[in-house]
Amino acid sequence: MHDAPPPADFLPTAPWENLRLRAQLLRRVRQFFDARDFLEVETPILSADTAIDRHVDPVPVTLDDSSRGPGVPGRLWLQTSPEFGMKRLLSAGAKAIYQVTRAFRLGERGPLHNPEFTMVEWYRVGDGMQEGMRLLSDLGECLLGRGAAEMVSYGEAFAWHVGLDPHAASSAELASRARALEIQAPASLAADDRDGWLDLLVSERVQPNLGRQRPVILYDYPASQAALARVRPGPPPVAERFELYVAGIELANGYHELVDPAVLRERNARNNALRRADGKPPLPEESRLLAAMEAGLPAATGVALGFDRVVMLAAGANDIRQVLAFPLDRA
Repeated sequence: MHDAPPPADFLPTAPWENLRLRAQLLRRVRQFFDARDFLEVETPILSADTAIDRHVDPVPVTLDDSSRGPGVPGRLWLQTSPEFGMKRLLSAGAKAIYQVTRAFRLGERGPLHNPEFTMVEWYRVGDGMQEGMRLLSDLGECLLGRGAAEMVSYGEAFAWHVGLDPHAASSAELASRARALEIQAPASLAADDRDGWLDLLVSERVQPNLGRQRPVILYDYPASQAALARVRPGPPPVAERFELYVAGIELANGYHELVDPAVLRERNARNNALRRADGKPPLPEESRLLAAMEAGLPAATGVALGFDRVVMLAAGANDIRQVLAFPLDRA
């Protein structure tokens, strides 16, 4: 017997039935938001600005002199999300907007990751966290048909699956609990990196159990993990941030959005300090988003949804390659 020849390199990795399903779900996304009077918008994929996150790395792009005009820096960034551009539109008067776009992140490749991926992101002025969670639950039900999401606080889920209060436990207590649960910590995880220990315990003990019976929206994250969300005073103070999980897979991340530019400046500086400590290059701390916030960013809630993962769940796929026409190695 002869081995079957390898598939031709020009062919897609996704079967046609998954690509048809992808198109159907994309139409459903647009119908969902159009029915709620959201305006579909487009913002730049290539920008001088980028979000500063300790663990998320944007793809840098260097322009030659012939491509640059006045005010265009030599180095730009492929966006990790359309967040900055969309919030600038909110500052300019938009009320309810959504976008379907490509996003890019370095160092993310695996069964659930491709460095280039499709993101659905939306914002609505006047929504608080509760309204944002309900809208996310409704969209998830529309796309996947698995029922309304159960709302579970981060503290409740952590206590159930880890046995500690994540808002009160020290780094040493978290590390001790990880050892007791026989979780292998990476060598790079410092003993005093409290957020790192929280993330390790969540990824190993909490996340795999979320959304098994029905979708779950996890909310009220530790204040230290606010990203661009507001922090609600305590006790304990919590980040008004929420995430949707289905079958142990994170699908979406939402914020009751931060509107204070002074707080954003503090977070930018802190995240860049952490990036330097991790051996990563710092990212630009000044941005047009800060200028928009100083001019006045209205109160809003926003959510980013990983569309490829939604298609995976709808198709019963276990690898993102099964729902992409051409992943990175075929691009």
